[in-house]
Amino acid sequence: MPADTIARFAAQRVLVIGDLMLDEFLWGKVSRISPEAPVPVVEVSGESYYPGGAANVARNLREFTAHVTVMGIAGADPWGDRLCALLAENGIDASGVEREPGILTTVKTRIIARHQQVVRVDRERPAPLTAPQLARARARLEAALPAIDGVVVADYGKGFLNQELADAISDLARRHGKVLAIDPHPHTSLEWRGATVIKPNRIEAFSAAGLRLTPPLDPPLADASLLAAADKLRRQWQPGSLLVTLGEQGMLLFHGDAAPIHIPTRAQEVFDVSGAGDTAIAVLTLGLLAGATPAEAADLANRASGIAVGKLGTATVTRAELEASFRP
Repeated sequence: MPADTIARFAAQRVLVIGDLMLDEFLWGKVSRISPEAPVPVVEVSGESYYPGGAANVARNLREFTAHVTVMGIAGADPWGDRLCALLAENGIDASGVEREPGILTTVKTRIIARHQQVVRVDRERPAPLTAPQLARARARLEAALPAIDGVVVADYGKGFLNQELADAISDLARRHGKVLAIDPHPHTSLEWRGATVIKPNRIEAFSAAGLRLTPPLDPPLADASLLAAADKLRRQWQPGSLLVTLGEQGMLLFHGDAAPIHIPTRAQEVFDVSGAGDTAIAVLTLGLLAGATPAEAADLANRASGIAVGKLGTATVTRAELEASFRP
C-alpha cells in the first residue's frame, strides 16, 4: 500500500550533497509602467527566504523525515548566515556545511506580482572546488556514511561538485551499500557511474548524451530521439534506474531489461515550476529507501512534483498531501 511506504519515509536517514543557495522572494503588485523604461513597477509588500538548490532538496526531505543532513559550501557572508539559520529552523543538520570567506553565497531573487514571476535576479560567483576543500568534503562524507541510509546529489553547476568528488561519492556509496540518487546538471558534464538512480530532465538528458535537442513528441515512448539519448546515458552511466522528467509529459522510467514506463503528469494546475525537480528527487529517493520498486518510487515522485508545481515559490510537499493524491 502506498500509505505504508510513505509511513516508512520517517525512518530514513538521508545525506544531501551539492550546491547550496538562498532563495529570496519579493512579493508585490504592479499598478503602473515605469516612466524610465517600458517595464512594470513592482511595489514590494513583503519578502520571504528559503533554502535553495541542494538545500531545498534537504527541505523537501525534511517534510517526511527528521534525519536529514546537508553537505556543501556557503559563503561567510550575511546570505550564508541566513541560509544556515534557515536550515537550523527547518531542523536540518548543517554540520556538513563549510563556510568559506572567499565564497559568495549564491542568491536567487524572484520578484512576484499577481501570482506571476516578473523577473529573477541571480547573485553568484561560481568557484571550483580547491584541493583542501575536496579533501575535507571526502573526509566528511566518509564520516557521515555509517549513520545514513542514502545519498542525494543535487548538482547546480556552481562549482562544489567536480569529477574527483563525483567519483569519491559514487565509490564510497557503493562500498558502503548506500542508495545513491543523482540530480545532474547539463553543463558540468560529470560522469556518474553505478548510481542507484539518476534523474535528468529532458534537456539534461540530451546534453549529457551529447545529442542535439529535438522537440518533444507525443507519446514519449514513440520519441526516438529521447529513447536514443536515454539508451546512451544508460550505457555511459550504468545506473540501476534512469528517470527522465518531461515536464507536462510526466516522466519516463528505464530500469534493467524491462520496457520503459511512461508515467503521465498528475499536475492539475501549474503555478510555478521552481523547485519541482528538488521535490521529485527527494521523494524518489525516499521511495527507494522505503522499499518501493523503481516504478512505484517514480510514481510517488511524479505525484509529489505534480503537487509542488501547483504552489507558488520553491514549495515543499507534505506527507498528508502525498497520501491524499492516492484517494479517489
